[in-house]
Amino acid sequence: MIAFTARIDATPTTPPAESAASVAFDRTQEGALVVLLSGAWRLGAPRPDPQALARELGTGTPARVVFDAQAVGAWDTALLAWLRAALASCAAQQIEVDRSCLPPGVRQLLHLAEIVDQPARLEETPPPTLVGRVGAQATRMGEGAVGTLRFVGNLTLGLGRFVTLRAQFRRSDLYRLLQGAGAEAVPIITLISLIVGMIVAFVGAVQLRLFGADLYVANLVGIAMVRELGAMVVGIIMAGRTGAAYAAQLGTMKVTEEIDALATFGISPIDFLVLPRVVALFLMVPFLCLYSMVLGILGGALVGVCMLGLSPHLYVDQTIRALSLSDLWGGVFRGALYGILVGITGCLRGMRCGRDAAAVGAATTSAVVTGVVAIVLADGILAVVFNALGI
Repeated sequence: MIAFTARIDATPTTPPAESAASVAFDRTQEGALVVLLSGAWRLGAPRPDPQALARELGTGTPARVVFDAQAVGAWDTALLAWLRAALASCAAQQIEVDRSCLPPGVRQLLHLAEIVDQPARLEETPPPTLVGRVGAQATRMGEGAVGTLRFVGNLTLGLGRFVTLRAQFRRSDLYRLLQGAGAEAVPIITLISLIVGMIVAFVGAVQLRLFGADLYVANLVGIAMVRELGAMVVGIIMAGRTGAAYAAQLGTMKVTEEIDALATFGISPIDFLVLPRVVALFLMVPFLCLYSMVLGILGGALVGVCMLGLSPHLYVDQTIRALSLSDLWGGVFRGALYGILVGITGCLRGMRCGRDAAAVGAATTSAVVTGVVAIVLADGILAVVFNALGI
């Protein structure tokens, strides 16, 4: 039998030590200065002075400088920092530099660092002429008008899907929006409507008292609140309260790309986001208008009873005599129209919002301004139409 014995050496083998970073200079017959880099360039380890190349250039300006790093072992940002200082010395004396012998990763990092250091160049453009400014503004207005028409058209198609029960939205969202546009708006409408009715009655009483016609304060307050002010007050309040909220909500969703995500999943943003908000305002604003009319008449009654000494029964009877059913339906119709306008303007500005936080604030402001202007214009048009129809 042959026995084999194995010898195990317990002494571990250690890797060879890395050579220290070093730099050497060599001048060629063509007048070039070759910078020979070798060793391991690591942070925390000894490395050559960054000004070594600057001192070498001081002894004689070469035609160009060639960096040769073929002998470099491991390296990190220590090598990059040294090369950045060396390149700065060459740039100060406007000497051509050859980097072809540097590692590809070093060349790429140096290129990125130089791009970052370059100051942004602002090209001076001449100010636009008057014709140019007018043309640019007209172009923006035309694009805005086309975008608005496209939005209204898509919303109209969405309403058709809503009526036929094919619209994609959550019922819980609609119920929550109905509450936000209805019950939660009652306190502010109560306060404003009551005060508006008292102001109208007070202003009318001052003038009617001169003719001894104090009783006609009831006519003035009732007709003003039912025909015009009830719907107007509610419309402006909803534009500043709910329309601005809709613009901010949709604008924030635009910034966070939630609207883009809905479109990616095949869900129409018009059906899912815009349609429930417009429907909620269309359904709730007429009831708020009726509530505002009653509160306005009650405010006028407080002034008539407390200041003019009118009988409450007489005041109510005179108000009923002054109003007609057409006045009531006209006020309710105004309220429904104002609700649609507030919903459209608020959602339109939110859907056309930019991609930053400042754009959300601008969209909210624009929604309020556009909503109020639309309500005033609609009120003027309806006043002319109702007068022509004898309503």
